Amino acid sequence: MKTPHVSKQQRCIDILKRPQGAMLAELAEITGWQAHSIRGFLSGTVKKKLGLNLVSSEELGSRRYAVCQPKRPGRKSKTT
Repeated sequence: MKTPHVSKQQRCIDILKRPQGAMLAELAEITGWQAHSIRGFLSGTVKKKLGLNLVSSEELGSRRYAVCQPKRPGRKSKTT
């Protein structure tokens, strides 16, 4: 029996949903993508296209990203 194919994007999202999220280096390792490609995926696909609540923090000079509770539908966050 064949196991279903899991895309790189889905693997990233699954890791981002863990309580501890993922470091940029972890995402690069599982996808083979360069850092700028990962950041573009996070901004364009995860935040804008999928509407997931992506948060980031700095740890030891590197970024940690995580998907938290989903945004409420119909509400846009203010940017300043």
